Amino acid sequence: MAIFEGSGVALATPFYENGEINYDVLKDLVEEQIAGGTDCIVACGTTAEASTMTHEEHIEVIRFVCEVVNKRIPVVAGTGSNCTETAIYLSQEAEKAGADGILVVSPYYNKATQKGLIRHFTAVADSVKIPVLLYNIPGRTGVNIEPETIVYLCKNVENIVGVKEASGNFSKIASLMSMAEGCVDVYSGNDDQIVPLMALGGKGVISVLANIAPKQTHDICQSYLDGDVKTSAKLQLQAIPLVNELFCEVNPIPVKAAMNLMGKKTGPMRLPLTDMEPENQEKLKKQMEAYGLL
Repeated sequence: MAIFEGSGVALATPFYENGEINYDVLKDLVEEQIAGGTDCIVACGTTAEASTMTHEEHIEVIRFVCEVVNKRIPVVAGTGSNCTETAIYLSQEAEKAGADGILVVSPYYNKATQKGLIRHFTAVADSVKIPVLLYNIPGRTGVNIEPETIVYLCKNVENIVGVKEASGNFSKIASLMSMAEGCVDVYSGNDDQIVPLMALGGKGVISVLANIAPKQTHDICQSYLDGDVKTSAKLQLQAIPLVNELFCEVNPIPVKAAMNLMGKKTGPMRLPLTDMEPENQEKLKKQMEAYGLL
């Protein structure tokens, strides 16, 4: 049984101007997502700027989101690290905090071999009882989790159940789905590839777009799951110009700018991320208007 089907939001973390976490706004964002039909909250992923949080902040955000959600929908916690012991620590704390699953990115900077990846992910998964999703994003980590590695892990480690695929490499993804024979739950990590990935048997998306368009992102997935591929494809294509602007600078710079334009008060980025360039923000604003968000 998959942790979820449909649209999971990679939730942004709101900050005050001084850089502290704004839990009042975070609560509002979670409630907005649930009201918008989002099927799963992913806390402390890339979009959440988890890489600039202290361990204490990281764990507290996961705990807070779990408390607010209160089992209404699943909460998946980002707990990856390039240090295996750190990933184990964060994963165990996320389980204690009430997370329904964890999302574990491949170790960045180290550039581990596939053997190293297997040992890393196995050690993290063995340290908890909740389901584990791998996170394949070679553009940020410098290493691809090969299809054979993903299938091996899902077949041989009981609680490794799937992968967030953000490689964008559909030849590799097709090979993965072919080898998996249904044993790997695959989620799109790219908002412009939701429908094509679901057409190969994917379960849905872990989405940046859902931060500003939760209902629309949910509807892309739900239409497909309901068998209405034509509507799903139409909704996917309608979102493409906006999605392109959401990734014209490194995530989450554009999406937090978009959220602030919508009055969501998510505040600034933490360094080393900086505010969006004015000319890019203007292009983003125009696409948000065209999509009906402003």
